[in-house]
Amino acid sequence: MKQRANGEGTIYQRKDGRWVACITIEYGKRKSLYFKTQKEAIQALKDLPHWKGQDPSFIGKDPTIEFFLKLWLEDIAQPRIRERTYLRYQGLVEQHIIPMIGTIKLQKLMPQQLQQLYNEKRREGYAPQTIKHIHRVLHRAFHDALRWNLIERNVCDAVDAPRVPKYEAQVLNHVEACTFLQAAQGDPYEAIYVLALTTGMRQGELLGLQWKDLSLNGDRLQIRRTIGRIGKQGFIIGEPKSAKSRRNIYLTEMAIKALKKHRERQQEQQRLAGPAWDDQGHRWIFCNQIGRPIEVGNIIRRSFKPLLKKAGVPEIRFHDLRHSTATLLLSMNIHPKIVQEMLGHSSIHHTMDTYSHVLPSLQKEAVTQLNSLFSTQMPT
Repeated sequence: MKQRANGEGTIYQRKDGRWVACITIEYGKRKSLYFKTQKEAIQALKDLPHWKGQDPSFIGKDPTIEFFLKLWLEDIAQPRIRERTYLRYQGLVEQHIIPMIGTIKLQKLMPQQLQQLYNEKRREGYAPQTIKHIHRVLHRAFHDALRWNLIERNVCDAVDAPRVPKYEAQVLNHVEACTFLQAAQGDPYEAIYVLALTTGMRQGELLGLQWKDLSLNGDRLQIRRTIGRIGKQGFIIGEPKSAKSRRNIYLTEMAIKALKKHRERQQEQQRLAGPAWDDQGHRWIFCNQIGRPIEVGNIIRRSFKPLLKKAGVPEIRFHDLRHSTATLLLSMNIHPKIVQEMLGHSSIHHTMDTYSHVLPSLQKEAVTQLNSLFSTQMPT
């Protein structure tokens, strides 16, 4: 490890095996923070610039939960997470957490008070998923407080997160998928439905596509960004959900044809819009009549739901098109690893867990094939 400059802090290991990160907080005063591993101590010093310059009483005294969470959001959470995630965290903290427990001292928070927070949100009619998000934000924030020796334990560990009923996605089978795409022919958003069902891309990934993401010969797309509206913040362009979400996707002939037709339609729209066309240099593949990002609500209300009704297929969510793609691929015996890569899941375990409902039929088919193999090879 290279030598650290003055003020950067030092790291060493005690005889009892613990690691110490020693930092200067004010007037040359030194403070030692203790960790189980060297990795945790190194991370503490990496976080030091975010805390340095803040009120030194933050470390020396017990702050309120409001004070801690606001500092944590701005100086620790924001540099680590995507902007959309940060804005969601900020909304949960300001709307739900601070009003109820913000004045409590960080070290004085009790499990019962946390449970009261969750119970009150349930009485107010919030979904279990929202309450669980609150729990996760607090757990993550208190984990950092614990690393910094600001608290002796993570009080969230003593409170059970609300149980969220597992959502069983409603998917289109291959006949329904074809029927839906037939109904979408000629629709201004036909290409987005074709891509959704033939690539499994997420909604934000589809709407974040730009023409430069299409390969020169037009046979594959590169996922580089997402876009979505976040309340009053407007449209937020962000990074893909995970490192695995940055991926190349090969296109079917149907998708290539749909994109070519869509581009011709868009070029005509641009010609008609004239000077009003303002894509701000992004050249979105899917945009409104003047080149700006599309309002998702408009697509769902004016196009997607009417097309589902027209096709006579189940009224699914837009995201269920992605689930439909995955289910169709797995039912065609496409290897789960390929499905994971197409969908941009962070791990194959996530793919298998999400689509476990498809596995029994695959196992039955596998047994049938094994039975056929041995019955032809073994004498009767």
